[in-house]
Amino acid sequence: MSRKPLTVLAASAATLLTLSACSAANANEDRENRAGGPTTSRDTAAEREFWTPEPGTDWQWQLIGTVDTSVDVPVYDIDGFDNSAAVVDTLHSEGRKVICYISVGSWEDWRPDAGDFPDSVIGNPLDEWEGEQWLDVRQLDTLRPLMAARFDMCADKGFDAVEPDNMDGYINDPGFPLTKEDQVAYNLMISELAHERGLSVGLKNGVDQVPELVDAFDFAVNEECAYYKECGKVSPFIEAGKAVFHVEYEMTTEEFCPVTQPLGFSSLQKNWDLDAWRATC
Repeated sequence: MSRKPLTVLAASAATLLTLSACSAANANEDRENRAGGPTTSRDTAAEREFWTPEPGTDWQWQLIGTVDTSVDVPVYDIDGFDNSAAVVDTLHSEGRKVICYISVGSWEDWRPDAGDFPDSVIGNPLDEWEGEQWLDVRQLDTLRPLMAARFDMCADKGFDAVEPDNMDGYINDPGFPLTKEDQVAYNLMISELAHERGLSVGLKNGVDQVPELVDAFDFAVNEECAYYKECGKVSPFIEAGKAVFHVEYEMTTEEFCPVTQPLGFSSLQKNWDLDAWRATC
């Protein structure tokens, strides 16, 4: 914001001090308005503190159907496109934090912004997921505004955080020669975009990227680390005081809870389609 210079021909020291204080207050108010709330001495996204769920925080993950708001947990993870601000408001009124599920590594032909993605960034289909194709995450300049718009939507609806999906294209068959370095650079951009909008952000799967990314993300979301015997790779989040929201599909709670409970994970058994059903440790 530009300000016109003040011309004071005969001002006392007290008057000058008053003007200085007012300018500082106005500058702070301007920062607060842009950030969506009061600021501290930390003004940049990299330095601000974001909601960081503690290890063991219970949660519900539902991506299809009308959200069942009756589950007595402090955190809900729901689809960002399919749910309105009213759903988020309802969950907030019951004291819940709400995470916005958004795919950042794939193009989905049913999403309202599908036509905004140029053909050059759309790669091979995801196995077993009809209508979904990998993105070329090397094209940061092209994908940045598209993902920024998605995160703007999450912020505008009042979500507290983002669950970015498909953050590990390089270990799949994306149709592009992606490297781990490409993926890490893209995922760091995703963290930055979320934080710029005041949103916390989770690392989805991507267990081999945890050493590089644990400091940039506020929690983790993991699928089937017990089934694949790799839960130890996600434990640095717990050691950093950050929740690991964990799900198994093929194993029962009797099978995986003895593995994940000692680690401090927030573990659920879910159906593959991620409806409202859940079983907990």
